[in-house]
Amino acid sequence: MSTTDTDTATAAATATATATATATPKTVVAFHAHPDDEVLLTGGTLARLAAEGHRTVIVVACDGAMGDATEPGALVRLDELRASARVLGVARVHHLGYADSGHGALLFPDPPDRTRFVRASVDEAAKLLAAVLEEEHADLLLSYDAAGGYGHRDHVHVHDVGARAAELTGVRVLEATVPREPLVRLGKALQTLHILRRYDFSDASWFGSPAAEITHRYNVRRYAAAKQAALAQHGTQLDKNRGGRFFRILVRTPTPLFAALVGRREWYVEPRRPRPSPGTSAGTSPNTSSDSSPGTSSH
Repeated sequence: MSTTDTDTATAAATATATATATATPKTVVAFHAHPDDEVLLTGGTLARLAAEGHRTVIVVACDGAMGDATEPGALVRLDELRASARVLGVARVHHLGYADSGHGALLFPDPPDRTRFVRASVDEAAKLLAAVLEEEHADLLLSYDAAGGYGHRDHVHVHDVGARAAELTGVRVLEATVPREPLVRLGKALQTLHILRRYDFSDASWFGSPAAEITHRYNVRRYAAAKQAALAQHGTQLDKNRGGRFFRILVRTPTPLFAALVGRREWYVEPRRPRPSPGTSAGTSPNTSSDSSPGTSSH
């Protein structure tokens, strides 16, 4: 196993011991851009899959550091990711080796010891991800929607790389997303309260997916406490002046309220899967699921 892998045998053993839902455990690989994304987009899904006896693996493209990885404290966010993974019952964490590309208009030069993720070719990064999928004999890949959730350059690149890796391996892929309409309403409300200032919600196309395009709605309410506890492992994000306030509110809010805000459901789009028929509710559509897990639902 490479030095960028972390196997948490205790978490895997616990997940196996608490298996309740499946006769044939699956392996699900969640591909993310940065440490903390695993919680916000798929934390409940990963916790539920592990509790149901599936093997879950997180592959992260970026280490969360903008500068030289040898600087003191540079890789603390990878340590936080590993701590988060243990809370979620994840069996393995693997870093593809790239640096964070940043979110502003300026794309900084590469640090001396590694490439910024967005500068890596899709094929290069996809081959690295495909190697993990093949090594794990993965049944399912969790990636991002075409907008990367909110337009971050690294997130959009995760979508492109994940799609290419799925093509190379033939592994089924579900793209993590959020329903666009309520997200934009919430974002505008948070901006009114001066809690969120960073994003421009005037162009809604950068945020999530239209509700009508979502193919899977996954009930993770029972795992809201685990999702919140995993988020709390990302201390560097909680301490940030810019954006940290929103994280602190999520971590410190009572768990039932956290569940209502961001811990009740997680959403996915399955590429090329037929969309729900007009007039069909999310709870009854044959193309959506709120009870069966992504690891066990039909192709």
